[in-house]
Amino acid sequence: MASIDEALAIIKRGIDELIPEEELITKLKEGRPLRIKAGFDPTAPDLHLGHTVLINKLRQFQDLGHDVIFLIGDFTGMIGDPTGKSATRPPLTEEQVRQNAITYKEQVFKILDPARTRVVFNSEWMGQMSAADMIRLAGQSTVARMLERDDFSKRYDSNQPIAIHEFLYPLVQGYDSVALEADVELGGTDQRFNLGMGRTIQGRYGQEPQVILTVPILEGLDGVQKMSKSLGNYVGVNDSPGEMYTKLLSMPDDLLWRYFELLSFRPLAEIEEFRKAVADGANPQDYKKLLAEEIITRFHDEEAAKTAHKSAGNRVALGDIPDNVPTVEVSLDGQSEMPMASVLRLAGLVKNGAAARDVLGRGAVFVDGQKFEGDRLFVEGDDCVVQAGKKKIARVLITA
Repeated sequence: MASIDEALAIIKRGIDELIPEEELITKLKEGRPLRIKAGFDPTAPDLHLGHTVLINKLRQFQDLGHDVIFLIGDFTGMIGDPTGKSATRPPLTEEQVRQNAITYKEQVFKILDPARTRVVFNSEWMGQMSAADMIRLAGQSTVARMLERDDFSKRYDSNQPIAIHEFLYPLVQGYDSVALEADVELGGTDQRFNLGMGRTIQGRYGQEPQVILTVPILEGLDGVQKMSKSLGNYVGVNDSPGEMYTKLLSMPDDLLWRYFELLSFRPLAEIEEFRKAVADGANPQDYKKLLAEEIITRFHDEEAAKTAHKSAGNRVALGDIPDNVPTVEVSLDGQSEMPMASVLRLAGLVKNGAAARDVLGRGAVFVDGQKFEGDRLFVEGDDCVVQAGKKKIARVLITA
């Protein structure tokens, strides 16, 4: 079993805040499995890697011997989380929530240990609340306290409407912690207010307040906006191995280390070695491949990770050879040999001679998976896979 210092090092890896750390240390010293809570409103059917930053942290708690409560907010989902919204969020129907919740359960167990995971729905207790109970809950906070939330205060100051039911959301989330007697609650940095409300509400109901742990919001593949299916900058948990491979290798180089820190289970010391190697001239694509293989193994299996580059279609990393490469015959047309620039043009891998010179000058031509260098001339009978850039690849047969 890990010591408290070792456990803290694991828990604090890649997080934003731990509030308050001394209270977590006190809880860890008790020597019992802690109840670790995280809530997810099933607002969309699929999870993406941005969601897994938090789920990975839950798994780390499980590996340290603690119990995870995976809360599906079917009740709060019908309110609509106002966090970060500039307008009232439309509530989901019961049928939408139910269908989305089913897919959530299927996906999270690709990471979490089912034996140490308790899946609950907050409608189990909120649905039993009477109107009087809800009024008593609403009495645990004030309008002034709610307006401390940045999104609420901005909407109030700009005379944008705030529906009364939106104030109930953080109160219900806080009461969830009471119902579950949570020791620790996890959430994204945008959930800090709601998580703190859990501490407040637990104290009002005579419980020991939970510790808050926030994790960063993962940027999408564009490296700018947060990962979101609606923005198209996401990698889905249910994406095929080829899709995952293609997407992850397309990320900007400077995003790689952020993804390694928040998504990889590799030791930080090893990741730092990778970073130094790239700084010394190593190709970042090699390390994107390592990360892609790790993630594909997690959500599919090891064999899928090994062959993902072959199922990625023609949008693959330079040097990778997919399955089902089209075959093109290039005739020497009476010549005894032919330069690469002509082969590329006649095989339809570039539009013209200028494009051939450009792709050759950029070092983006590969033959049988190896970078093309030098002045090789092709002769009758040559049979090889030629790749020009990331999207053009063909098996080229040189004929007379």
